[in-house]
Amino acid sequence: MAVSSPDQARVAAQAKESARTAIVSTDGRTGQTTTGDFTDFLKIVAKSPTLITAYSKMLKAGNYYKGKVTDKYTPALVKAFNRAEEDRALVSLTSPISRDDFFQQISVMGAGTGTGGPTTVTSVTKYKPEAAQQIVEEIIQDTLGRKATAAEIKKYSEMLKGIEGKAASTTTYGKGTSQTQTTMTGLSEKQYLVDKISGTDEGKANKVLGFYETFMNALGGR
Repeated sequence: MAVSSPDQARVAAQAKESARTAIVSTDGRTGQTTTGDFTDFLKIVAKSPTLITAYSKMLKAGNYYKGKVTDKYTPALVKAFNRAEEDRALVSLTSPISRDDFFQQISVMGAGTGTGGPTTVTSVTKYKPEAAQQIVEEIIQDTLGRKATAAEIKKYSEMLKGIEGKAASTTTYGKGTSQTQTTMTGLSEKQYLVDKISGTDEGKANKVLGFYETFMNALGGR
């Protein structure tokens, strides 16, 4: 970020110093760290070519490391680790984040900054049987005004599972330093089941009684 005044320069310097201070004063598992904790982490990585390779990839994706992906513990890699740790500590001053979570974040967010184009991540919600049952029971109660039968729970739970792909959301992280994030939401599972259940003969009859309209109002559909 460009610094346009002496005051901004002073604030930036103070923030950087605060990050360095945080590195020597806090705990790594809660999002912050101590000098000993960070040193121990580096010692473990340094002994494992597999870990070195994995972290060099993540540091490169996050633009901390400019060299080739390597399994060698090099000075350039150490400097990259230090810069990443300083940024993590700076973030943790207001929003604690663990080292593992930070590396995962820079790996995903940074992956779209190269020349290979944007990175797309698809999120699919999978419902456990008990969660699916609860959703079906709530919708049956709200749209039909009664408890769901075992057959209905089975039928609509399977239907819910069948639309997981259509209900997935897709997030695209654009390349470049701006890191534009675009999320496309998929089909609403609950609305899908509401439409299916309200379309049955019983559902159509219950519209007259107001169950459907009441539920749509609760969903914000009216």
